[in-house]
Amino acid sequence: QAFTALKVFFVDAMLWIKAAVMGLVEGLTEFLPISSTGHLILTASLLNFTGETVKVFEIAIQTGAMLAVVWEYRQRLMRTVQGLRSDPLAQRFALNVLVAFIPAVVLGLSFGKVIKAHLFAPVPVALAFIVGGLIILWVERGGVQRPARVDSVDRMSGLDALKVGLLQCLALVPGTSRSGATIIGGMLMGMSRSCATEFSFYLGIPTLMGAGVYSVWKARAALHWHDAPLFAVGLVVAFISALLCIRWLIRFVSTHDFRVFAWYRIAFGAIVLLTAYTGWVEWKD
Repeated sequence: QAFTALKVFFVDAMLWIKAAVMGLVEGLTEFLPISSTGHLILTASLLNFTGETVKVFEIAIQTGAMLAVVWEYRQRLMRTVQGLRSDPLAQRFALNVLVAFIPAVVLGLSFGKVIKAHLFAPVPVALAFIVGGLIILWVERGGVQRPARVDSVDRMSGLDALKVGLLQCLALVPGTSRSGATIIGGMLMGMSRSCATEFSFYLGIPTLMGAGVYSVWKARAALHWHDAPLFAVGLVVAFISALLCIRWLIRFVSTHDFRVFAWYRIAFGAIVLLTAYTGWVEWKD
């Protein structure tokens, strides 16, 4: 009995460690233009952390990263909530986030099942990594020469918000990067780097928290209470690591561009494709 209890404890401990690693990966990659979903899929494959519950887990822990945004920008969000009835600026900001959020809801509900069935695998993710990296390089090397037209989220129009929301839908393809699509796309539309980055943070709150709640609710029949500690570990680690990443990224974008992330995407994607082709790594869907 002691051996059996020790074995159960060891298995549980390994699962918690894997959950913590996944939470760390989520928090560190969610707000960078390198695709958190893509990294989670690849990390889960390497850890042999697979199954239907894990797929729900990967989406659910994004809520932890979004709670870091809520905490970091709690004063701005509180002012917005308090001003919804009388402050035109708060009303426009809230409406812009809502407008940008809607396209992902519509397309996600329409095509989410098909995308998960065919694209949530290491090789498609690696290809998306490379393509996304090339696009970032093109943009950062002057693919579009245009001065910043919008330098603050408070100056965004409803049309600006809608365009960013449509660009966010590209991230339904794993490996694309929600942050990359919204930040780089926002810059292409004339938003400053800091403005596009900040709005990407705000837009992620309803998008990813909504996706997390919806995924857990839809899979509730397959989930059990003994899964709760696993989810809790992932959420907490994602929150802490995401909070650190947000504060670092805000400083980074004020003095740097995103080319380093582009080269990282290309190199990482190429390594995954090479190891998959040669069989050096057995990537699992």
